[in-house]
Amino acid sequence: MDRNAARDLPPELVLPLASGAPWWYWLGGRPALDLVNTRRERWNREVETLVTPEDLAQWLAAAGIVERAPARIPHSDLLEARELREAIDALTTACVGGTPVPAAAVALVDRWIARAGTRPALRCGPDGLPELAERGPADSPRRALGEIALDAARMLGTPEQRARVRVCGAADCSARFYDRSPAGRRRWCSMETCGNVAKARRHRARRQDNDREQADPGLRPSPAPSRGPRGAV
Repeated sequence: MDRNAARDLPPELVLPLASGAPWWYWLGGRPALDLVNTRRERWNREVETLVTPEDLAQWLAAAGIVERAPARIPHSDLLEARELREAIDALTTACVGGTPVPAAAVALVDRWIARAGTRPALRCGPDGLPELAERGPADSPRRALGEIALDAARMLGTPEQRARVRVCGAADCSARFYDRSPAGRRRWCSMETCGNVAKARRHRARRQDNDREQADPGLRPSPAPSRGPRGAV
């Protein structure tokens, strides 16, 4: 699937999915929002694309959170990843909508932050001697999720970054994204998808209005009355 395709899951798609990997997209601009976007069609069918623990392992690697997919993820970690995702989305939509954030969502993301950061490891070095090193996120899927929680906290916990969090303006798109445009006025998750669709809809609406006006001149707006010389009645 095109990594930048956010719209229009096939209506004939059989649900629930056996695996959501073909339907991931990467328009969020932040790991935290890419995770939120693994729940597709929040406006309609609420399609789950983190279906299995293997999906979560592959998603962490595809998202660049880990260098390689973890060999095994317990089903309980999958459930907690979904819970973290929904907490991040609850904070995101509250911030976008200008409403108070749910305290429970704040507390959940905060608990996950504690799992981020470095973790020491003792390994055999290339010279055969013990070497103090750092564990990578792939050594712990829960640490990888902690890194995503930390990204969410950095994004939503500061006014400057929070002001750039968006929900796509299309009525039939649920993509959350971080606006990196210089002016900070981006409305669509992607101009190639939702932006072009909105542009085409506006064009069709204008053309239909023009066609109706030509078919019935009475529909045309009356010209504004001209004003006579000053003092005229």
